[in-house]
Amino acid sequence: MLATTLAPMPASHSLVLAAGALLLVMAFLLLLGHHRREREQREHLDALRQREEKLRLALWASKERYWDYDLDRRILESTSIEGEGDLRLRVNLEEDHRIHPDDVAAVREHLRQHLRGENQMFLSEHRVRDEAGEWRWMRARGRAIGRDAGGRIHRIAGTARDVTAIRANESERRIAVEVMHSMAESVVVVDDGFCFVTVNPAFTRMSGYQPDEVIGKDASLLNSSQHDAAFYQQSRQAMQQGPWTGEMWQRRKDGQEFLCAVQANAIQQSGSQRRLSVLVATDITDRRRIEQELRYLANYDTLTNLPNRTLLAERLSRAIVRARRQGTCVALLFMDLDRFKDVNDSLGHATGDRILRLAAQRLQQAVGTSHTVARIGGDEFTVVLEDVAHAGEADVIAQRVIEAFDAPLLLDDRQEIVVTPSIGISLYPDHAQVTTDLLKHADTAMYQAKAAGRRTFMRYADVMDSNSRRRAGMIAALRRVVERDELRLEFQPKLTLADDCIRGVEALLRWDSAEHGAVPPAQFIPLAEESGMIVAIGEWVLREACKTLAGWHAAGIDGISMAVNVSAVQLLRSDLPRTVEHILRETGIAPGQLELELTESVLMANADFAAERLQTFRKIGVAIAVDDFGTGYSSLAYLRRLPITTLKIDKAFIDDLGLPGDTEDAAITTTVIAMAHSLGLDVVAEGVETAEQLAFLRQHGCDIVQGYWLAPPLAASECLRFVRDWPRHGETVVGHGAPASP
Repeated sequence: MLATTLAPMPASHSLVLAAGALLLVMAFLLLLGHHRREREQREHLDALRQREEKLRLALWASKERYWDYDLDRRILESTSIEGEGDLRLRVNLEEDHRIHPDDVAAVREHLRQHLRGENQMFLSEHRVRDEAGEWRWMRARGRAIGRDAGGRIHRIAGTARDVTAIRANESERRIAVEVMHSMAESVVVVDDGFCFVTVNPAFTRMSGYQPDEVIGKDASLLNSSQHDAAFYQQSRQAMQQGPWTGEMWQRRKDGQEFLCAVQANAIQQSGSQRRLSVLVATDITDRRRIEQELRYLANYDTLTNLPNRTLLAERLSRAIVRARRQGTCVALLFMDLDRFKDVNDSLGHATGDRILRLAAQRLQQAVGTSHTVARIGGDEFTVVLEDVAHAGEADVIAQRVIEAFDAPLLLDDRQEIVVTPSIGISLYPDHAQVTTDLLKHADTAMYQAKAAGRRTFMRYADVMDSNSRRRAGMIAALRRVVERDELRLEFQPKLTLADDCIRGVEALLRWDSAEHGAVPPAQFIPLAEESGMIVAIGEWVLREACKTLAGWHAAGIDGISMAVNVSAVQLLRSDLPRTVEHILRETGIAPGQLELELTESVLMANADFAAERLQTFRKIGVAIAVDDFGTGYSSLAYLRRLPITTLKIDKAFIDDLGLPGDTEDAAITTTVIAMAHSLGLDVVAEGVETAEQLAFLRQHGCDIVQGYWLAPPLAASECLRFVRDWPRHGETVVGHGAPASP
């Protein structure tokens, strides 16, 4: 059997077996190929998934999106990543690209440049509307990835990124840089070692250093000698700890020092642990100087450098507080320069200012540097005396001040000016408890000193307040005196001794007030001068005197002249020559029949200006008389150059003439008469009351007399009758006797 079994097979069977085996091999090979393809496919898919994952991660990490634009179909395919943990690809196909209308033209131009080969890459920044409807800035870049058979680009791909925040940050950075460079303040960045990191142009303008001269160098390069090293070290430590503000002196490149207001802030340098400090500095040198000047102007008088009213009030208040605490007294001296307005008007304000400076120095020297001397305005000064034991101490210093001004003030080593002070004194706590009342009472006392004759001092008393109120009331009444018709003139005749004829009268002003009764001229004329009303009143006097003289002429009285007194205020502050000319034309009086009388003190205090005005009067033809001669300080050489016609000897020199033992007044009178005649001037003696006085004057050649021996001041009608009844030439003159009081 075995043999049978092993017997050869037929050929057909062998072929079948071989074919089957072949089929098995082929099937195996096919199976192997299939498995290999599946494996390759899996590997390919894995690779694709890995690339997709890498793309997804790359797009996610870069926050960019991939885009593919088909130019033929004008379809944009964009791929973006959504989510945080579970990242998902999102693919959008868009035909409307949602580009901002204002940016479309620019995007198209960039695309054309790339398609024409002018730019290797398409690059554009433009705005795109997002799904929320807001415009976002996108930065897109890409290049061609597909061409047709003719080589024309029909497909472009690339990436795009939202750069809205970046552009905003960049804009803020550019603005910050521009602001830093355009700031007027110096901006400096220093490191933790206080070496310069960067500076702005204002730093260069302020310090004189160029950036390359300071970058990397220590900021101590600018340290000033105004501070010691410890100050700068402490300032650096404070700046490093946090916000710091302060002031410090710095030194420029040229060595000049300047004051800075500095603000410092510490910041962390981006991307490192190094701390920086930003210092913003402003040059306040000029501002500080201006502030100091303003403080000075607020507290000191710029003309005299003395404390002004503000600082006086402060120091006086402190003095009162100390006196109250210590139980002592404070005295306040209120000083005013007599007739300074006349001096100021005649010599000019520039000279007046120089006189005030000299007066301030003289006053300070008189009282000493330990006392506060202040100028509170115009020609008014005050002195604060502390630790005063009794009122007599203040009186002593006031008298010392008055005597100090007896010596002339010297201008330019050639011109001497004499000014006199009037002083009022008030005391704490005797007269007032507060500053304002002390000032008010001292001012009141000063005016009483002026009323007492000037060049003296007065201590405040309660009765002065009533006098001040009366004075204020009279000033108010003077403003309405003309319209109320309260003024009147009286006329005192003047006798010419050569022929015993009445050839002139003097007009004398009187005021009958409805409120104050008959007010003496010695009281109301100074008030009229101070208030400025003397100009209007003086014009009224001139007009009324000329009208009266014109009336006498109409009544047949000829050869009579009219003398009218003129005050310093009229001479200096009004256009008196024009007023005189107008009144003369208005009344028909000849210029030679009017005589203007000015006191010697007015002429000498305002010599240059007075001389100019007097020349104008002489050109008009008006006569000029010097009244009260001998009471002032005339320069005879100067007096000789003045166009005056008459000297009037003051009554003080006439009173004792003819009495036994009187030699001094007699010598003065005879000397004045002789001097006047040598200058070609007439002499008038005023205040003649006795026959003995008349006889003396006649004996020594006096030209004219007036006084109660001849006649008191008379009303216009009485004076006219007196002149008519007066004995004619050649008749014996009978004395009329003196009245009980002049």
